[in-house]
Order: sequence, then structure tokens, then C-alpha cells
Amino acid sequence: MTRSKRIYVLDTNVLMHDPTALFKFKEHDVFIPMMVLEELDNGKKGHSEASRNARQVSRFLNDLIEAHGSNNVEGGVSLAQPKSLNLRGEESVGKLLFQLKPVETGKRFGTVLPDNLILGAILQLREDHPEVPVVLVSKDINLRIKASICSVVAEDYENDRALDDFNLLFTGATELPADFWEKHEGNLRSWTEKGRTYYEVKRTSDDGWFANQFLYLPGDDDVEMKVARLEDDRVVLQIVDDFRSTQHQVWGINARNREQNFAFNALMDPDIDFVTLLGTAGTGKTLLALAAGLAQTMDSQRYREIIMTRATVSVGEDIGFLPGTEEEKMTPWMGALTDNLEVLTHTADHGTWGRGATNDLLASRIKIRSMNFMRGRTFLNRWVIVDEAQNLTPKQMKTLITRAGPGTKIICMGNVEQIDTPYLTETTSGLTYAVDRFKNWAHSAHITLRRGERSRLADHASEVL
Repeated sequence: MTRSKRIYVLDTNVLMHDPTALFKFKEHDVFIPMMVLEELDNGKKGHSEASRNARQVSRFLNDLIEAHGSNNVEGGVSLAQPKSLNLRGEESVGKLLFQLKPVETGKRFGTVLPDNLILGAILQLREDHPEVPVVLVSKDINLRIKASICSVVAEDYENDRALDDFNLLFTGATELPADFWEKHEGNLRSWTEKGRTYYEVKRTSDDGWFANQFLYLPGDDDVEMKVARLEDDRVVLQIVDDFRSTQHQVWGINARNREQNFAFNALMDPDIDFVTLLGTAGTGKTLLALAAGLAQTMDSQRYREIIMTRATVSVGEDIGFLPGTEEEKMTPWMGALTDNLEVLTHTADHGTWGRGATNDLLASRIKIRSMNFMRGRTFLNRWVIVDEAQNLTPKQMKTLITRAGPGTKIICMGNVEQIDTPYLTETTSGLTYAVDRFKNWAHSAHITLRRGERSRLADHASEVL
């Protein structure tokens, strides 16, 4: 073996988080302790995402052993990707190694905990292969601490990270330099089309713009635009609508700041099929998405109905099983929906009917659905709101977004500072993943809402608590 080659020991939680982790270590070898196989066997029952992943790992392992020949696994099994698996990046050429002998008594840190048996297997492996660096990959921080105490190099599984630093995430809005107009004075073209103003400027090497990115120039020359079209050497910018004026309301709601105005522009644009809204508590994500959805479902009838769903992850202790239909079971999770509907129905009168009739009508056009039953569905001409999307894994996010049929618009929103799902972080959340992967697509838009508009109490609490 060459010096640069390493052996990565995979913990159970890594494989149950991402079954394709087996094939993501390029030329390096992957070692599976017997205790990990035991835990996969214990975790395979059930209908949860982790159980499905455990079964998929077992299938991958079985396929690899069968392709290699089940009589000869001592020297390792080639980690060639199955043809059905279309992974980005290079083909893996490393080997899959299994624990072939029990851990000696002296190398155990107790006999009960699975973590201790995995740690013992790593110490044995390091003795058997002294010339190769051994690295433990686990999402369990306590096991990584134990490994470090035993001088075993331990790392978190980072292959599913959308980006290395959350602060580098695309925000959706960029401030233009003060000399923007002077810089483009010689190559600027402007025109009006269908009541909208457009500017065409020459691209520079360092602009770093994406489709539907919002741009603003503060100060006396205050202007707010979006990137309407990107070409090789030119870019077309469009002046956005101002939803802060009372003449330009969305279901009786006005934008209260620049980011909310940008969000309304993205939500009301029929050419944008996918919108992501990031923001802390009280920035207005749900209210904006509901107001825009009601305006386009009830008034312009662009969509047939609003479907609202969210990840049902408890903040505290679970309150147990809930009675009733799917919609009734989801109702306690949908406090945000009822709170915002109260705001929307207490605004200006939306027609000749009374408020009671309005509430009944809205309830008939807003459906609450559980994520557990999304697989296999197709939504046609629906306005789909995914709340608390920061608690979704990238795989769950893919499952949800691929439900969209013709004429459907999906709005994913959340606060990545409030992740309740175990093993998910700001950089590995499905919401972060979606923002990063969709930023180059011409039919998606993203905006990060920064300013809280709930109340002065909520704003102060966000800052000091």
C-alpha cells in the first residue's frame, strides 16, 4: 500500500444517514466493523428514512460481495459503484474491508456499548495495518471524543455538506457599488417593455451574479433590480415591483423592508417555480408565502389550492400519538398557519362576503399534508409551502421537490439556527443544500430575510437570548 492511502472506518450513523457513503472515499479503503453490521440489522425494521437507508446499505453490501465472490472477502472487496448509482465525481477504486476476527479482551473499553466494540475493532485494525493511517468517520460526537482519547483520528462525515462554511451561502441579494452607473455608462442600454424597465450592461469577470439574484443600490439613487437574464458577455437587469406602497398590496399585506419586497417579487413571479426563504424567527417567511399563495389561488386563480406541510420534529418531548385524520393530526404542528391566517383575514375587506365566509372559503382551499405520505404523489397546479425545511435531509428535500408536476410552485422556508433533527447541521441541512444547488437555475430564486418584523420584544429576544 502507498503512504497516501488511508483506511476509513465508517460508523453506523454515517451509513444510515447516507447509504452511498460507501462509494465516496475515492481510492481509499473502507472498513466496516462487525458491530456496525449488527446495528444495521437492528435498525432495518420500520418505515423511517433511517430504516430505509439501513436496508439500502445491506443491499449495497450484498451486491458488492456477490460481484466479488462470497468465498473470498479476506483480501477486501472492490468498491466499484453499481451501475444504477449515478454519483457525482470520480469512480471509487478502493476496497471494502470487513472485521474478520473478534476483538481481543485487552483492547475493549467495556463489553456493553456498541461504541466500545467499534473502538476496539479500530485499535485491532491499526495493529494489523501499522503502515496505513486509520481514520474513524462518525456523526456521533461522543464516539469521536472517545477515539481522540485513544489517539485515533476521528472526523465528521462531510461529504454531504453543501458548502464548507455556512457564512458563504448565497444570500440572494447583493449591494451594488456606489459607482455602478458610472462604471457602465459607456455600455448601458435601457428600455421599457410591458410596463417594466430593463437595463442591459456588460458583464465583468468578478460580478458573480446568478439568475434571479436581487441587486440594490442604497442611498439617494436607491434602486432595486433583479438579474432577468444572463448571457456570456451581457446581463439584463429588471427593475422590481415595490410591494411597500399601499397601492401594491398582496392580499392586504405590504412588504416592510427591502428583503421582504424581494421575497414578494420572487413569490409573485410566474416564471419562478422554486423559492427558498431563509430567516430567523419573526422575519415574515410564512406570512409572505401565504399572502402570495392566497392572492394567486383566490384572485388570479393561477393555482388550484395551497398545500402546506412541514417536518414534524418536536422541540421538546413528544406528546405521543394524535387522534383523527391526517389533517387533524397535522393541525397541532401548523400553529404558524393558523396564526398567519388570522393576520390575513383581519386585514382589509377582500370582497363583499363577510369574514366568516372568508375563513370557510380559505379553509377549503388550504390543505395540510404530512410529509410521510409524499412518496409517489404528483402535485398539479398547486402552491406548495414547506415550512421548517431546515429539519429535512438533502434526500428528503429531493423527495419533496420531485413531487412537483406542471404548474406547481414550491416554497421552502426555514431558520437554520433552529435545527431539531439529530445529525443535521447548518451546512448539511436539506434547505442549505437546495439553496446552493438551485442558485444557477433560471426558474428559482432565493432570499435571506434578516430583519425581524414580529415585534420589538421578539427582535430584542433574538439578539440577546
